[in-house]
Amino acid sequence: MQSGAIRPIPNMLERNLFNEEHEAFRETVRKFYEKEVVPNIEKYEEQQHVDRDLWNKAGDLGLLCTTMPEQYGGSGVDRLYSMILIEEQAYAMDSSTGFSLHSDIVANYINNFGNEQQKQKWLPKMAKGETVTAIAMTEPGTGSDLQAVRTSAVLDDDEYVINGSKIFITNGYLCDMAIVVCKTGNNEKGSANLSLIIVEADRVGFSKGKPLNKIGMKGQDTCELFFDNVRVPKENLLGIEGMGFMMLMKELAWERMLVAIICQAGAEAAFAHTVQYTKDRKAFGKPIGSFQNTRFKLAELRTEIDFCRTYLDRCMQFQLEERLGIDAAAAAKYKISDMFSKVVDDCLQLHGGYGYMMEYPIARAYIDNRANRIYAGTNEIMKELISRTL
Repeated sequence: MQSGAIRPIPNMLERNLFNEEHEAFRETVRKFYEKEVVPNIEKYEEQQHVDRDLWNKAGDLGLLCTTMPEQYGGSGVDRLYSMILIEEQAYAMDSSTGFSLHSDIVANYINNFGNEQQKQKWLPKMAKGETVTAIAMTEPGTGSDLQAVRTSAVLDDDEYVINGSKIFITNGYLCDMAIVVCKTGNNEKGSANLSLIIVEADRVGFSKGKPLNKIGMKGQDTCELFFDNVRVPKENLLGIEGMGFMMLMKELAWERMLVAIICQAGAEAAFAHTVQYTKDRKAFGKPIGSFQNTRFKLAELRTEIDFCRTYLDRCMQFQLEERLGIDAAAAAKYKISDMFSKVVDDCLQLHGGYGYMMEYPIARAYIDNRANRIYAGTNEIMKELISRTL
């Protein structure tokens, strides 16, 4: 049985995104996952969330909010560091840690749209792991349709009164703060009604459901959030009232890139495990990797993985240059998550009956990956976004 982190098989075309500083950071991240996360994955899956102190350990090593400006506790580095963090999480075959949503989604909303007071209040604590955060978008019955949000925030003197609920919220169970997508108006144009409001978890009327019983990603903290006349000061409004949809659209392209990155690295990890398995496992007196069907299937998978890697790295270059289009990010998310599903399915088949056993990493990858085609906007929504540009 193989377990733990694995190094990917080098791509046929050499990657050229990273320098020596990036690779030194990668080594730090790799050791963190090997020491702190991999030995505890079964524990996290049983309790349905990571240990709270794991966030503090990640913060102590500078693994949270790395791209945030130094004056707010970050390292002020480029998003390649975010890419490295996500890749190493995937190479460790971990689906429990929700660091990327905290560091690369919530922190970006605060840094890009928050005022100075909000940045000073939240970002340093987020970088240290003292505060765990979530973004509360999805509601029961709305799915990917953000304009159908029903959670309301009504201004009463100097406070917003929030009522409603959210579902499928990553980091929700442990969160100390959530950015909540609320309906604050009744404009005929639904997108003009949305606002983003910071809500502290200790507010009266804010409650959390038990971690949701998912078919995969069992160690990741995911729950429902409930708001019953929750009062927050109007100073908790992020940006401008009614501009929430615009702010969401600005950050969703990067969120979809995050999904594409973890799917790409996840496919590389599943493939590496499978190549090793086909070398070790014997049938009819010889390694199953020596059979033509196995060799051809592995050749097909490697080609698909490498083609997607080339496209993804090119998208990342565009992201660094701040010229990545919504359609390109949507294409990366949809195509690479589809590819990941195909890879884990074919790799499980090459494992035979052992592929169906949870002791083998390929089994966990098989059930964990399925959500990638759903969250951050379903792949059907991605195709709709692409089609609008034609």
